[in-house]
Formats: sequence, C-alpha cells, structure tokens
Amino acid sequence: MVHVGNAGVTAAVIREIELALGRHELLKIRLPGVEREARTEMLKKICAATAAEAVQEIGRVAVIYRRTEKPRLVLPE
Repeated sequence: MVHVGNAGVTAAVIREIELALGRHELLKIRLPGVEREARTEMLKKICAATAAEAVQEIGRVAVIYRRTEKPRLVLPE
C-alpha cells in the first residue's frame, strides 16, 4: 500500500507507485482526507502518470491495476 500525504500527488509519490506497480499488478493507495472530488482527481492523475487503471475507490482507499508482461491476475473479458 502507498500513502498519499497532505502534499498530494508529488513526483516522489508517483515514483513509489511506479516501483510498487513494478512488483505487483494490483496496488492499494490511501488518499488524504480531503473532499471526494479532490480524491477522485488525485486518482485520475495517478492513473494517467502510471498508465494504470482505477479498479475501485471506497472512501479514502483506491485500488489501481496495471498489467505486466507476465500477468499473475486473470481478468474476465
């Protein structure tokens, strides 16, 4: 899991997410306690910067997915 602090989505946060996505296809991200729209915008920014897809957003926790060369997860069509 990666935690996004009060500073928001910084270059350091994106680097950590990239490293975590390199090891895992599915990643939980804890977003700061700001307005829902702001959290959604942060999630969109993260997905755009990492070429990942948002899978789920519940409260302050978001889940993203990025397929690897040898995927471990099999998603339904």
